[in-house]
Amino acid sequence: MPIYHPRLTTIDLDETKRYAGLSGKTDFSATLLSDACTQAQLLATPRGVWQVYAYDQDSHTIMSPSPLILTAEAIIRHLQGAAEVAIMAATIGISLEQEVSNLFSKNQYTLGLLLDAAGTTAVEMTCNAVCYVISGQAARSGLTAGRRFSPGYGGWPIIVQPEILQLASGAAIDLSVTDTKMLVPRKSVTAIIGLYPYHQTLNLHHEQVLSCDKCGQPGCHARKETTTE
Repeated sequence: MPIYHPRLTTIDLDETKRYAGLSGKTDFSATLLSDACTQAQLLATPRGVWQVYAYDQDSHTIMSPSPLILTAEAIIRHLQGAAEVAIMAATIGISLEQEVSNLFSKNQYTLGLLLDAAGTTAVEMTCNAVCYVISGQAARSGLTAGRRFSPGYGGWPIIVQPEILQLASGAAIDLSVTDTKMLVPRKSVTAIIGLYPYHQTLNLHHEQVLSCDKCGQPGCHARKETTTE
């Protein structure tokens, strides 16, 4: 079972602005934003884990030791043509969210908000790093990795979170799920990645996640102004 420890050499400022709902705005402290990103880099402990399973197209079944039948149309469409799937989990640990809570308790709401947004950027960067490794391993087996798709987005109900976390071996990086199917630590992600034979044409790079125009989440401050397929 591989456990990967990505190194985050920087936290993307523009993405952090977007997650904080500040895209296009100039009336905020650039210094405070930079400080939040630096602090996030110091607090984050990026880790990722994944498992690869055969995937049966006819029955929409992940052929794990305890097979998981997929029923949501969104994920079934997403995996059309996949021969295998990689089930991944990633986290930056709990230290950052503890510091966010600490800042809020001290009424330092702006820095707390920016640090929280930087944490979201950090976990997304961690996911991209994990996906890059998965893609490389798939290539050595003659497969191409598609984009990742997470429970709770794009019509895939979050109710499957516990099963996906278990298939990814998420406990190995200290992840758990609440009764409401949310991940703990909060800055964590699970996802499924289709692995496709080389002869199948894919128009999506492994770092691309569900585009905003395919997501039904209303009132999202992180929605990108311009989306692409």
